[in-house]
Amino acid sequence: MARKPNTTIAIPADPSDPDDFDVTEKALQHGLAERRKRMGRPPSGPGKEQVTLRLDVDVLAKFRATGAGWQTRVNDALRRAQP
Repeated sequence: MARKPNTTIAIPADPSDPDDFDVTEKALQHGLAERRKRMGRPPSGPGKEQVTLRLDVDVLAKFRATGAGWQTRVNDALRRAQP
């Protein structure tokens, strides 16, 4: 009789290690799903959208010359300029 997928041993315990234990297929899949949730960059939060924008070279150079956070300053300038 076949074992159910949630009780199938995916990684058997090391018999020479008394603290080791069998890992079931279900536990392995759950652990991998949790890891995938945490991978990558955290969400940027509400109200932000990534876009592609073409700017004049001199305008972009002036914002970049102000150092870290220049994208935020571009956003602030656009916000002030909106009708």
